[in-house]
Amino acid sequence: MARSLILVLNAGASSLKYAVYEAGDTLLRLSSGRLESTDAAVQMDRIAAEAGAAGDAIVAVGHRIVHGGATFAEPARLDDETRAALEALVPLAPLHLPANLAGVARAEAAFPGALQVGCFDTAFHRGHATVADRFALPRNLWDRGIRRYGFHGLSYAFVASALAKTDLASARVIVAHLGNGASLCAMAAGRSVATTMGFSALDGLMMGTRPGRVDPGVLLHLMREGMDEPALSRLLYHESGLLGVSGISNDMQVLEASKDPRAAEAIALYCHTIRGELAGLTAQLGGLDAVVFTGGVGENSARIRAEVCEGMDWLGLSVAAERNVAGAEFGTGPVRLLVLPTDEEQVIARATHAAFVAGTGARGSS
Repeated sequence: MARSLILVLNAGASSLKYAVYEAGDTLLRLSSGRLESTDAAVQMDRIAAEAGAAGDAIVAVGHRIVHGGATFAEPARLDDETRAALEALVPLAPLHLPANLAGVARAEAAFPGALQVGCFDTAFHRGHATVADRFALPRNLWDRGIRRYGFHGLSYAFVASALAKTDLASARVIVAHLGNGASLCAMAAGRSVATTMGFSALDGLMMGTRPGRVDPGVLLHLMREGMDEPALSRLLYHESGLLGVSGISNDMQVLEASKDPRAAEAIALYCHTIRGELAGLTAQLGGLDAVVFTGGVGENSARIRAEVCEGMDWLGLSVAAERNVAGAEFGTGPVRLLVLPTDEEQVIARATHAAFVAGTGARGSS
C-alpha cells in the first residue's frame, strides 16, 4: 500500500541532512542521513530513492530555517510571500539563510506537489520580555532589527515537549545545548525566558570554532590593525573557540583524549564560560530546579557535564559520578541534573505534518 511521507531537510552550505517519516496517525521515522554532495539533483534523487517503495509519495517537506527574524514565531508555509520575507532577512544570517533557502528551492523542484513548511530556530524565543532581547544601543537600531534573537530553538522545543510529560513541566529549567554550536536556554514552565545566543550565533558560550562572548573593543582593535570583514568573519566563525584555543581540534572527543596541555586549557575555558552563563540565567529565572544537558557534547561527554557542575554546589548542583557516566539522571543536590537526547527533526516533522493535515498550511506570526 502506498504511503504518504514527510521529508525533513536541514540544508547547509556543503551538506544536506534529511529524515523521512511516514505521515500516519503517528509519525514513524523511516530513514535519515547526511549527504555531502553539492549537486542538488543528485541529493534529491538519492533522497527520493531512499524515501520508500514505488508509489509512496512525499506530500510535505519541512525545512530547518535558521533565522525567522522578529516576524516568524510559528512554523510557516513557504509560499512566495514568505520566501520574500526570508530573503529580506539574509543580512541577519548571511552564512546560513542562503543555504536554507537554496534547500527550499531544491525541494520545490524535486517535489513540486508537496507542501513546503519552514520551521525556525529563532521562533522558540519570540515570547521574551523586551528587556531580555534589547541591546543598550540607540532605539532606532531596535527598529532596524538589531536585537537578541536566540537560536537552537528547535532543539529547545523538543526538550520542552519532553519535559511537559514529566514532573518538571512547570519547573525552572536551564537547558544546555552543547555541540559544535552551543547555547543555554532558561525556561519557565517550558517557555523560553532568556538564552545566551543573541543577534547572531556567535554570542554567549565558547563553541567548537566560535568564541562566544567577546568584548566588541577587540573587534574594533583588529579592524584598526587592518582586518577586514571577511577576515573577521573567518576568525569568528571558523578559527576560534575550542579549535582556536587548543590549536588542535574543535572536536571535543579529540580534545578529551589529548595529553596536550592546550587541549586541557581549551576544555577548562569552555566549562568556565558555561558556568558563568548558567549562573546568570539562574538569576533571570529567579531560581533553578533542573539543568538538562543535550546536543552532541551535552549528551555524550560525562567529563564536560561533571566539569560544568564542579564548584557549583552553592547553586545546588552536585554530581553522582557513576550515574553521570551512565548518562542517567545524575544530581545529588536540590537541583536535578538530566541528560536528554534532542531530536530537532521530529519537531520539524510534527509541525510539517500538522500543516499538511490542516490543509491550508501553517502561517507566520507577526
